[in-house]
Amino acid sequence: MTDLSDLLAVHPVMDGHNDLLWELRDQVGYDFDRVDIAKPQTTTHTDIPRLREGGVGAQFWSVFVPCREGERAVTTTLEQIDAAYTMIGRYADHLALATTADQVEAAWRSGRIACLIGAEGGHQIVESLAVLRMYHRLGVRYLTLTHNENVPWADSATDEPVLGGLNDFGRDVVHEMNRIGMLVDLSHVSHDVMRDTLDVARAPVVFSHSSTYAVCDHPRNVPDDVLGRLTDNGGTCLVTFVPRFVNQAVRDWAAAAQERAESEGVDPRDIPALMQVEATYREEVPHPPATLDDVVAHLEHVREVAGIDHVGLGGDYDGVDWMPRGLEDVSGYPRLLAALRTRGWSDDDLAKLTCRNVLRTLRAAEDVARG
Repeated sequence: MTDLSDLLAVHPVMDGHNDLLWELRDQVGYDFDRVDIAKPQTTTHTDIPRLREGGVGAQFWSVFVPCREGERAVTTTLEQIDAAYTMIGRYADHLALATTADQVEAAWRSGRIACLIGAEGGHQIVESLAVLRMYHRLGVRYLTLTHNENVPWADSATDEPVLGGLNDFGRDVVHEMNRIGMLVDLSHVSHDVMRDTLDVARAPVVFSHSSTYAVCDHPRNVPDDVLGRLTDNGGTCLVTFVPRFVNQAVRDWAAAAQERAESEGVDPRDIPALMQVEATYREEVPHPPATLDDVVAHLEHVREVAGIDHVGLGGDYDGVDWMPRGLEDVSGYPRLLAALRTRGWSDDDLAKLTCRNVLRTLRAAEDVARG
């Protein structure tokens, strides 16, 4: 049995989603002199020393923008992409831009962490395939079809359904993403959008940061019938660590906090306003704990339903304010792998989980685009 540090040296973690860029925008306006991620940080889940400690060799950095940016959605997305390039350039001894699977592996050979870019919401293309194509030219390698609100062409998991899935333009978006080699990310979308996308996709899909509905019934999670279809599609579900998506008691607590917010007239899709109510509610009713074992349960469920070739990791660090015990920051991946090993996961299983599955999915999307 290989030592975990040796396994991670050959098969490092390729994580599907990290919101550090938006967190740095919020905290310091992208000023890397004020938050130097080459040094250990106390106000973020992520920095380079902890990425190294966690065995992270590739990271999809989210260039998220809020749904309610309106006319500024494209501008803010470009600012986020610019921040990604700034970060990668500033820490070039440690980080390397990657836009292909081969470039990910080249970064590993150079001893650097491969940096990929993902856009977290269809609202960011403002109903323009040209904008989608330009994001791709700038290095964006996945688009999440929705965030927390519907777009005119696809329903979100956390909004009231309007279309019952994708409309014709939504299918055009999927087709165009397949044509240019951008991964279709089905995190955040409704279950019907997941199914509609799998009906029309020619390339494998990803769930960049989603867990399983059978284990925790949050609408953001993936139902078993969709997981089962990944076997034929070739896609990968990158299991997230977000407590309300992995632990049913936390999910129920958050639902009660949302009911409080709605009773006070707060639109639950207004995330900052919802979080304010939730913070007050937490003082009255502390949230239950979530643990590393909760994440293990979701990983094992994906393996059982979709198969070992279709499971990966999408932590969502710096996208939420707290994480499960044992996975508090990006240094925690080895603890997760150790727990899986005690449950019978082989070295080959762990290698597929850490990076080989999502690398295969990315490479397959590139192959479809080459036609």
